[in-house]
Amino acid sequence: MRCLVIGGAGFIGRNLCRHLLEAGHEVAVMDLPGAVGKVSAPSSGVTKWIQGSFTDRGELERAVDACELVFHLASTSLPHTSNEDPISDLESNVGGALRLLDVARRAGVRRIVFASSGGTVYGKPVTTPIDEGHPTEPICAYGIGKLAVEKYLALFQALHGIEHVVLRIANPYGPGQSPFSKQGAIAVFLHKVLSGETIDIWGDGSIVRDYFYVDDVCTAFLKALEYRGEHRIFNVGSGRGYSLTEIIETVERVVGCTVRKRFLPGRPFDVPSNVLCTERARIELGWKPHVDLDAGLALTLNWQKGVR
Repeated sequence: MRCLVIGGAGFIGRNLCRHLLEAGHEVAVMDLPGAVGKVSAPSSGVTKWIQGSFTDRGELERAVDACELVFHLASTSLPHTSNEDPISDLESNVGGALRLLDVARRAGVRRIVFASSGGTVYGKPVTTPIDEGHPTEPICAYGIGKLAVEKYLALFQALHGIEHVVLRIANPYGPGQSPFSKQGAIAVFLHKVLSGETIDIWGDGSIVRDYFYVDDVCTAFLKALEYRGEHRIFNVGSGRGYSLTEIIETVERVVGCTVRKRFLPGRPFDVPSNVLCTERARIELGWKPHVDLDAGLALTLNWQKGVR
């Protein structure tokens, strides 16, 4: 199939492009000029690179042209920055997604697979693990925006027949994730240990999250590409929660040294626990994660050592 990956130069995007190419699909990528410039197009096998923002209609039209399926992975904000300027978050992320939907409709795109946020759309959990029917009460503008895009995807399917699948993703990690980003605790922790730096922990270390390996994320996207069932929204994660303290203990075990850490005041947008129930994805998509935490951390550690 002819696929467009918006955000294809990012952490998940680059890995997804590799998986799509290995599966025999034709892949085009759209991402910001600075991001695309960091990736070698000739060696990647990608057929078309569009350097531009998904908020720009002209660039979108150029990117979407002749594509059957679109993976929308891009975002202009992060959970912890979105509350600083919710108007900008709305205009860029929700407005950009609506622009994409209109362009896709006119171009004859058959399906859009959207990367939503299992970590933010539900808010503070009422029950754990969280299934897709759990109340959605996000406490950051980022999560509200993701939910709004989900709703518009459903609207465009009802009005115009554009199929959609939403993956509510937990906390991915693995090779290719920048340790200098403001997202990705595992990448940051491993880098700081290798550099002999102190790890900063927001709160007392009890915050629980669902971490899963990037190759497992990508196989979920490929399953979403092929899915023919009735459901539209799927949680994807490991299905198991780890506290920050447990993550650090695992890092120490994998690296083989003691970690220096510093505890800082907790942040108001951090929910105490977020673990996703992935039964729907297992039953409907035939998907489940395969890489456990120790193995995933070891693979990520080896990658970080190789790029230092």
